[in-house]
Amino acid sequence: MLDRMVEYYNATHVQYNFRKLFEEENKNLIIIRVRIDKFGRCQIGSEKFSSVVSSCYIKSSYILAKFITQDNQIDCYPGQIQYFFSHTVDLDDRPLEHNLAYVRWYKPASSAGIRYHFSINDDEKTCNVELWSKDFYDKSYDCIIPVHHILGRFVPVKYKISNHKNTVKYLG
Repeated sequence: MLDRMVEYYNATHVQYNFRKLFEEENKNLIIIRVRIDKFGRCQIGSEKFSSVVSSCYIKSSYILAKFITQDNQIDCYPGQIQYFFSHTVDLDDRPLEHNLAYVRWYKPASSAGIRYHFSINDDEKTCNVELWSKDFYDKSYDCIIPVHHILGRFVPVKYKISNHKNTVKYLG
């Protein structure tokens, strides 16, 4: 997790350079604190979110979060919160506390990364349902997000598409 934290801070605070304790000596590098405060639930505005850690509230751990894509568009992705945590990093001789979530992101339903939408009678009209794989992306620093990037919840529904030869299961 500490390696992911270093990658996260280096990606989000590009004007600084971060490292783990006991790595290369360089006065320009900021040492990442080892301590995080981990918790299972978080209230953002009037909405309460949960995580896998709070198993009795797991239904509120499914979220949509907004990101800026490579072509500068804002897009939403579904994920499941594993836990929330706060972490303090020392920037310019002052501590700065971050409230973060560790989220596992669902992969798109197609291997090409194209999103599937339900259609009505094969028309171009679609309803507000996307199909996603039940599999997660690999763990990386992208799993760490500020809690203010959480857009809201989604309700996961298991969906199967079957032909005579095989059945494919999706998350809708």
